[in-house]
Amino acid sequence: MKSLRRTTLPLSALALALSGAAHAQETPSVNVATDPSFVPFEMMDEDTGEMVGFDIDIINEVADRAGFDVNLTTMDFSGIIPAVQTGNQEIAIAGITITEERAEVVDFSDPYYDSGLRIIVRADSDVEDIDDLEGMTIATKTGSTSYDFLEDKFGDDADFTPYPGTSDMYMALLGRNVDAVFYDAPNVAYFSQTRGEGRTKVVGPLYEGQQYGIVFNKGSEWVEPTNDALAEMREDGTYDEIYEKWFGEAPSDD
Repeated sequence: MKSLRRTTLPLSALALALSGAAHAQETPSVNVATDPSFVPFEMMDEDTGEMVGFDIDIINEVADRAGFDVNLTTMDFSGIIPAVQTGNQEIAIAGITITEERAEVVDFSDPYYDSGLRIIVRADSDVEDIDDLEGMTIATKTGSTSYDFLEDKFGDDADFTPYPGTSDMYMALLGRNVDAVFYDAPNVAYFSQTRGEGRTKVVGPLYEGQQYGIVFNKGSEWVEPTNDALAEMREDGTYDEIYEKWFGEAPSDD
């Protein structure tokens, strides 16, 4: 009759295995949605095929501190709020402006970025401010607050076209298919300083001061840990480091 042999792990190996199993259980993977075309907040690194940007660094740092792993999904901006609202995604970060209307269907973190809306036109344009756009063709982004602003401002007195991606808006401007683009200030400034340099200019003041927030399902357990993480990041200087990495200077204290 064969004897039964019990195989045992050394105590150190067993402790390591148990620790790894516990860590896997304690760190859930959370579905996070973003928009792949809102530079420099989120964009695809052509060399690595990875999503990079200010928002990506922010959410990864938040996740490390709040205790979850990021399972990132990209989609058109207009689909992000509905995806979180219906539960297809649990969290979203994509330069999403905090509004009362959106807050009725999703929860927001504390604000993590101060923004607004700006006008960008071709370098030879005579446009100086928002009133000069009356009667002109204007590009903006589908589902954005800039679209809502234009609709409230002009009604039927302007021809504004929503585009699904920011690159489409700017190509329409450079191709003379539209007279101006009206959109979020940091994205407008980034394009003007990069691909649009010498061919475009940003004009007028900052319109409708806004704040970006991270989006969650209603009643999400991750709102409070995220707010705690954001507060810690501001206090220990991590937020300033990420901000300076993507915008070239530390955020204003104003």
